[in-house]
Amino acid sequence: MKARKAVSLQSKWLKTKLLLQSASIRPYIPDTRRFTRRNLEQMIYSYGMIYVKPERGTYGNGVIRAERGGRGGFTYQYEETVRHFDTFDSFHQSLAKKTGGRRYLIQKGIHLLKHKRRRFDIRVMVQLSPKGVWEATGIIGRLGHPRKIVTNYHSGGKPTSIETLLSTHLPAQRLTQLTGELSTLGVRMAAHMQKTYPKIVQIGVDVGLDRTLTPWIIEVNMNPDPYIFNQLKDKSMYKKVMRYRRFHMKK
Repeated sequence: MKARKAVSLQSKWLKTKLLLQSASIRPYIPDTRRFTRRNLEQMIYSYGMIYVKPERGTYGNGVIRAERGGRGGFTYQYEETVRHFDTFDSFHQSLAKKTGGRRYLIQKGIHLLKHKRRRFDIRVMVQLSPKGVWEATGIIGRLGHPRKIVTNYHSGGKPTSIETLLSTHLPAQRLTQLTGELSTLGVRMAAHMQKTYPKIVQIGVDVGLDRTLTPWIIEVNMNPDPYIFNQLKDKSMYKKVMRYRRFHMKK
């Protein structure tokens, strides 16, 4: 039998607008707008720190972290290069040149929790079970490269158990509760997206935790990498993720 083709919904903007339609998911989505001079000015002054990211793209490629300094200047970091600007105009001009006329988004910056001075976020794998029920089959942390702003494995990030990353931030009982909350959120998102895209069988939800342990949906991947779970010593999540994946590939 032919393998079921993966659903290709690449536009981060379309995915964001779809999720915003759900009243129960909307509170977890950071303010996200199209890249324009006006939106850049409003958001950098409102939030102090923002992310500028391509509307279409994977592996964290093209993501820029921008900040407003306490003395009125501006900076942005792309990969390992940091640039400083004295005025908003020069800041905007440089960013506009960097985006090269391609469609970019601006997202409210989340000050991610850190482990040993390295930022991390969390990937929640949600899959349709062989019985047709959405399940959160895997949760893993992604520890960012010390000199980069993204946490993706392909950009030098390190897949790490959430127990390791969160052990210094919250007690074990709260970790269990948080894991349940993230699993519920992921399942809710998959079910909501399935109404518009009935052929989806999996999503990967990237969640950032801020200093108050509030979860924020950074991005949703429609074709998430299952192999990062193989980086964990405990292979139980990886085995389940692959079992569900193989089931749908055979359909």
